[in-house]
Amino acid sequence: MVINMNYNHMEKVDHWNNVYAKKPGKNVGWYEENPTLSLEFIDACDLETDATIFVAGAGTTNLVPHLLKKGFKNIIANDISPIALETLASNLGPDAQKINFVVDDLTNPKALTEMDAVDLWVDRAVLHFFLEENEIAAYFNLLKDKVKVGGYVLIATFSKEGAKKCTGLPILPYSPEELQKWLGDDFSFLKNEYITHFMPSGDERPYHYGLYKRK
Repeated sequence: MVINMNYNHMEKVDHWNNVYAKKPGKNVGWYEENPTLSLEFIDACDLETDATIFVAGAGTTNLVPHLLKKGFKNIIANDISPIALETLASNLGPDAQKINFVVDDLTNPKALTEMDAVDLWVDRAVLHFFLEENEIAAYFNLLKDKVKVGGYVLIATFSKEGAKKCTGLPILPYSPEELQKWLGDDFSFLKNEYITHFMPSGDERPYHYGLYKRK
């Protein structure tokens, strides 16, 4: 089911700017000190260090510094919130110059349409915020346009048993079958895993991680 909700671009920008302005990185509900599972899935892709990795809705994620530690040289960090990416850059210090930061809306992309093809698309806890069918279609159209043949997609969303809201917004959880339906026949399922993420508050959030490869 797709939820209909009037939520225009500037409202989205304002919402996420407020989230990141008011909450230090360690206080957002999706915060991970060590993104262990994402890194395990990425290791399974066996990418060269010059592979291009796109981190969708990066926010202030700790995944980016971990990828740098692994030697990856071509990392694109995207978010709709300039405040989020400014904070991420500040957290990285001098390493920020190694990252390509792109402020853009995944459901109405402008700058991202000019991005070169990528070897890995990583999305942890972004897709489930897109509620309307046209938003979801735009997201997957961009993904399909930008992931290379032989490239990988790692998507983590709230599972069907998870919460129905996050940061005050309704979310749309996914099953593996629903993700595969949106990805289509050009993507092969490789592996998945269900986990329980513990928020800084101690609350539990069930997640589903899925890894796919473009044929």
